[in-house]
Amino acid sequence: MAYRDEKLSEEKVFKDPVHRYIHVRDRVIWDLVGTAEFQRLRRVKQLGTSYLTFHGAEHSRFNHSLGVYEIVRRIIENFKDRPNWDGDERLLCLSAALLHDLGHGPFSHSFEKVFKLDHEEFTQAILLGDTEVNEVLRRVDEGFPKKVADVINKTYQNKLVVSLISSQIDADRMDYLQRDAYFTGVSYGHFDMERILRVMRPMEDQVVIKESGMHAVEDYIMSRYQMYWQVYFHPVTRSAEVILTKILHRAKELYESNYEFKLKPTHFLSFFTGAPTLSEYLALDEMVTMYYFQTWMEEEDPVLSDLCNRFVNRRLFKYIEFNPNSQMKEWMELYKLFNKAGLNPDYYLVVDSSSDLPYDFYRPGEEEERLPIHLLQPNQELRELSRLSDIVESISGKKRTDHKLYIPLDRLQEMSSRSKTKKRIMEILYG
Repeated sequence: MAYRDEKLSEEKVFKDPVHRYIHVRDRVIWDLVGTAEFQRLRRVKQLGTSYLTFHGAEHSRFNHSLGVYEIVRRIIENFKDRPNWDGDERLLCLSAALLHDLGHGPFSHSFEKVFKLDHEEFTQAILLGDTEVNEVLRRVDEGFPKKVADVINKTYQNKLVVSLISSQIDADRMDYLQRDAYFTGVSYGHFDMERILRVMRPMEDQVVIKESGMHAVEDYIMSRYQMYWQVYFHPVTRSAEVILTKILHRAKELYESNYEFKLKPTHFLSFFTGAPTLSEYLALDEMVTMYYFQTWMEEEDPVLSDLCNRFVNRRLFKYIEFNPNSQMKEWMELYKLFNKAGLNPDYYLVVDSSSDLPYDFYRPGEEEERLPIHLLQPNQELRELSRLSDIVESISGKKRTDHKLYIPLDRLQEMSSRSKTKKRIMEILYG
């Protein structure tokens, strides 16, 4: 029997709090789960710094990746014997679903911003490079790693396959909304996934939804909207991300100024110089990163030491509403006052902005073209979701942005009550 068709002697299952059970029968999938690169995802949190806001949010990219695999497995099971579905794409879909987040680094997006990295590029490198994952995929056939990479990179020729993992209603979103809601303890991310899976239909270029499932899709989109503003963009989580980002910036700045660290930051050196190899990238997970943060709490540099202490012991910055577009004069004055007060404004005066576009229709030619969700009519015609749903139409194409100013209020409060600098800072911040 060919390796691609090989089944385990008995089905393996993972107990899962969201999907109850995750089923694995394919030898290829089981072998991929056992690779070092996939096991590394246990050491990367799914929600980055959100555990400092929601104490249950300790789940990992490993949990989520298995969940996306399970949803795709169930979708394919429903597609079996339907028109437009090619059963030969099954293993490709399952592999891409399982491996789609393989390249995430510690604390994911915050880490990427500081070092100007792209986790998707590292996902491609893991799939195509000298890795255990690549070795397993090549056992299917020599071109299989490239096919999986193309699906994740959204360049695979069969757009239906791509849409299962990357679209406005894909397995990735359906898992993280429910999983993140479960582990943060909120109710916003819940929707009727069972109903959505039942009304999904494969078309030539994408998955569509039977019109009778429109209300389940409305619920899904509103769940996503609420999760972004109540969980993903929570201001306390953003405060932790600000401090995390500033720690990494400070460590890089100190390295570039030839500062003598008490413990040489070996795992970060290639990131400071901007050229990490794949093996160096994979060696830096959140366990290693937190070890350095705890070590840096004892550094001589007061900024690095203080920031690490804040992050490790959850002594976060406070925040106020602040729009840099309309309050530039106040920002410039605060910058000078912070310097005068001995608080480096590059590290202790931070504006953070978050924005989200919950649903969009097709806008050809734009940088990120979003394929809309289509509803399949009884006469087999397709209608774009917002044309039929008043709820979705009301939020379509509407980008919401939120600005916050983050400051170490405790340090300001420690200043003498007679300080004119402190008084003026407080006037600007709180009126």
